[in-house]
Amino acid sequence: MLKAHGDYVMPDNVPANEFLNLEDDKISTSRNWAVWLHEYLADFPGQQDVLRYVLTANAPETKDNNFTWKDFQARNNNELVANLGNFVNRVIVLTNKYYDGIVPETANLAQRDLDVLEQIKSFPKTIGDSLDRYRFREALQELMNLSSIGNKYIAEEGLEPWKLAKTDPEQVQNIMYVCLQLTTALAILSEPFLPHTSSKLKSMLGYSLLDAESTSWIRVASSEPLLPSNHKINKAELLFSRIEDEQVTAQLEKLEATKAANAATTPSLMPQKDKTNYDDFMKMDLRVGEILTAEKMPKTDKLMVMTVDTGIDKRTIVSGIAQHFSAEELVGRKVTVLANLAPRKLRGVESQGMILLAEDPEGKLVFVNPDDAVVNGATIA
Repeated sequence: MLKAHGDYVMPDNVPANEFLNLEDDKISTSRNWAVWLHEYLADFPGQQDVLRYVLTANAPETKDNNFTWKDFQARNNNELVANLGNFVNRVIVLTNKYYDGIVPETANLAQRDLDVLEQIKSFPKTIGDSLDRYRFREALQELMNLSSIGNKYIAEEGLEPWKLAKTDPEQVQNIMYVCLQLTTALAILSEPFLPHTSSKLKSMLGYSLLDAESTSWIRVASSEPLLPSNHKINKAELLFSRIEDEQVTAQLEKLEATKAANAATTPSLMPQKDKTNYDDFMKMDLRVGEILTAEKMPKTDKLMVMTVDTGIDKRTIVSGIAQHFSAEELVGRKVTVLANLAPRKLRGVESQGMILLAEDPEGKLVFVNPDDAVVNGATIA
């Protein structure tokens, strides 16, 4: 259709994911088994990026995955708060504490400092390559790897700024300068994944005053300082906050209430009918059939008129399935037919049999299907 239109750029890759379940059950909006965005934003104000992060980190790219509120809590507290948020907060707070928010001058950078600066420059390409291949989970992990480099660097034994501040101020200046470059890189590279966090961090760094245009990623990969010496940053704000057990419990209780409501409204299974004997059962002529034509009966909501090849003849069968299937998807389908049911007129059309169907837990009709390889007219015993 796009090609026939002629004015669109054709896609060269159409990525598709597997299924994401919610607390070990299939997501279903009709059963209210879902995380509704407006409810999430009310329950977790200002934490849009946390949900984006968890959904990306847990994306079912190659196999079905499961969203659980416990995992949501763990990823927020252990990865966003303890890794990314912890590093950024340390850097911003210490810069304001030691230098009144001014990016310090550097002198005699050690090899380890130069190594970190060099590592930073590789991340735009690494993350970009993953995004180009639609490997969003992989790309996000690379972003978190950059944050981990910062945490490891600032907390390396003997190099902690808070321990060196009085004994080696020059080395502290170098460490804080490198950390500020790394923090700025995180602010820039996090934008595709955590846009609100990226904007907040850029504001703390005063980065918008320098360069917040599309060339930002190129700057990260270049040798140009992201935050030059003597640039003034702003005060620290928490990027992320811990999610407590009580918040998770409230979400789980909401789902349990949904499950109870579904159980109360789901039609109960019909009780077993009176026992019958073998001879009565054998009177039923169950055969494999194939739907040849299908048309919704005019002026009705439920009735579908079908021509069915039963192997012994081609007959008309009327069934109340029009709200569950379109006429187009019925044609060519193999079905199970009760062939010797007495004819009955429905809205003036004589129905000469019955097609067997069952009802799933959501009230959707499903066919009792024979194998496609079975020939029309084969008997079902």
